Amino acid sequence: MYQFPGNEGYKKLLKNLIDVIKEDHAKLGFRKEKIRLYYPLSSLNHFFGTSDDADQMQERLNHLPVVITEKLGEVAATHKAERFCFHIPEEGSEYVHNNMKENEFIKSLIELLQKHGCKMDDILNLFHKYSDNIITENMDNGEFDILIRFEDKPDDPYYYCFKDEGCHIIYHRFLKEDYEDFGF
Repeated sequence: MYQFPGNEGYKKLLKNLIDVIKEDHAKLGFRKEKIRLYYPLSSLNHFFGTSDDADQMQERLNHLPVVITEKLGEVAATHKAERFCFHIPEEGSEYVHNNMKENEFIKSLIELLQKHGCKMDDILNLFHKYSDNIITENMDNGEFDILIRFEDKPDDPYYYCFKDEGCHIIYHRFLKEDYEDFGF
C-alpha cells in the first residue's frame, strides 16, 4: 500500500473542512445532516504539498487517518476529473456544532452582508473590530473589488474578496495558495 508522509496535510485538510462547516452553519444554521463539500485538485495538492494527479489524490483520500475520522466520522471522498467531493456524515456536522467554538467573525460578517444597505466601509469596520492589522488591496479584475485579510491572525489565514453588485455585496474566501492560483 502507498505510504503517505506525515499527517500535516491531513491536519490542514481537517482545519479547512471544519472552517467550511462552521461557515455553512453561520449561513444556514445547524441541522444534523450530511454535508457535501467540493474542492479542486489544486487546493488538495496545496494542503499536502504535492502535485498528485486525480487518481493519486483519490488514493491518498481513500483511507483518511484518525485525525479526521475521530472528529468528522467516516468521511468519504470521491472525484470526477479534478473536482473532489467530501461526503461528511451527520455526526461530522454535529461534532463541529457541539465541540468547535463558533467563528464569531464569520458569523458577524454574514449577518452584516445580509443587511440591506451594507457598504464596503461597514465591512472594513468589522475587520478592524477583530484586528488593527488588516491588509486591503483594491482589485480591478471584474470578479472582485477589494481583498481584505488579517495580517496577525493565524487562525484566520483566509483572503476575503468582495464584490459590490449594487444592491448587495458578495464575498468569497480563499486560502493564500488558491488565491495566488487565480492570478488576481
